[in-house]
Amino acid sequence: MRKPLTHGIIYMLLGVVFTYFAINTVNSEGWGFFAYLLILFATYDIGAGIRLIALHFRIKKHLDQKK
Repeated sequence: MRKPLTHGIIYMLLGVVFTYFAINTVNSEGWGFFAYLLILFATYDIGAGIRLIALHFRIKKHLDQKK
């Protein structure tokens, strides 16, 4: 079974990495296509990470209520 918490953390880490690369790209080359693309990837990954982590806690709460 896939674990949403693990996947959520991985997505959050990828979002941080893409954000770091986007900041470096903007500082060195300015606002180009590649910088916007990196920001788009970072936004998607951070959003997906938040949703998966929230899903983990909703599942955990639901299972605790069942007991």
